[in-house]
Amino acid sequence: MTRNWRKTKTPFYLDGERNYFHISTEIHEIMSFLRIKNIKVAGISACVPETVVRNTNSVVNNVHYDAESFVKSTGVAQRHMSEELTTSDLCYKATNKLLDDLGWERESIDVMLFVSQSQDFILPATSCILQDRLKLSKNCFCEDISLGCSGWTYGMATLASLMSSGEMKRGLLLAGDAKKHYPADDPLFGYAGTATAIEYIEGERGFYFNFGTDGSGYADIIVPEGGSRNPLSPDSFRKETVDGKEYSRLETRMKGMNVFLFATSKVPLSVKHLYEHYKLDLNSIDYLVLHQSNLKILNLIQRILKLPKEKVPTCLDEFGNTSSASIPITIVSRLSEKLNGNKKDITCCGYGVGLSWATLNMQVSNIKIPKVIFMANEEKDMNHLA
Repeated sequence: MTRNWRKTKTPFYLDGERNYFHISTEIHEIMSFLRIKNIKVAGISACVPETVVRNTNSVVNNVHYDAESFVKSTGVAQRHMSEELTTSDLCYKATNKLLDDLGWERESIDVMLFVSQSQDFILPATSCILQDRLKLSKNCFCEDISLGCSGWTYGMATLASLMSSGEMKRGLLLAGDAKKHYPADDPLFGYAGTATAIEYIEGERGFYFNFGTDGSGYADIIVPEGGSRNPLSPDSFRKETVDGKEYSRLETRMKGMNVFLFATSKVPLSVKHLYEHYKLDLNSIDYLVLHQSNLKILNLIQRILKLPKEKVPTCLDEFGNTSSASIPITIVSRLSEKLNGNKKDITCCGYGVGLSWATLNMQVSNIKIPKVIFMANEEKDMNHLA
């Protein structure tokens, strides 16, 4: 890990479309970078519930909600939802398919990480349950990571770091969210679970990372109660109106403008700083895969970085915002055929709750990417119940 001092100008962007400006306030930042060699992605898979909810037909308890305007603004036309399936169910099915396609024996997996903020139980760790469901070795390193929208990129850094010595040869990153603490009628969020397989191979170029955290924005995306700080109480279930929408204190609240300003300032800087630090050419990028927050944010980041639209794929229209699953499900649903041939330069940036962000650059070629899997409610886990 390297940490460099950098003097930079902090950009703020308004209007979400064409009008944005820079506030020329010079600040000093410590930039955190990490390079991990001899690691490559072997495959990526994604699974969603088979039930589709279309936002044009949604009934949302919000005085400001207009379906047509919402779809146009966010890009979210539909989502995949389930009242039965958990994140671990979706990740389990995605992992089974990926391991079968790779031809990897379950016993050969040395490490598995589960990244989510919708775990099966408060304890034990969901990764331990998945080790049993997937029949992985009892010598497998398993761990949960609690991160949201930046979770996949942080998970990739953690997994690659664990494997960097070469003693662990094969690893899995399971990432996603389902049955999360969002209002049931929230039209932005969908459910998904993903699996990413990486392996240690001498001579591989590996991964480049840039990280950032700003905990002063912790309340910009928050579930106010139900944790140790504000324990569950009868008042937690009572509805209160915030910005025209009713929430209980067990549901996620988001300060939309704060998140918009955060994303459109931090993400372009993170990408640029990564390319500058490692002396990479931004013009050589084949695809920039961003966390699928909403279409206004994605379009603005794309324009700030002066990338053509075809290099910034989106899948919001089909799956909505799927939190830590959004980057891998975008790769699976939009880039699978394009990554079948020669090496492609891929940069991914996850950003959100925390506030937290991380950018990853990698080169991929001929990786296994099965089509998105659709899961029925009847396939949920019935063997690991309390």
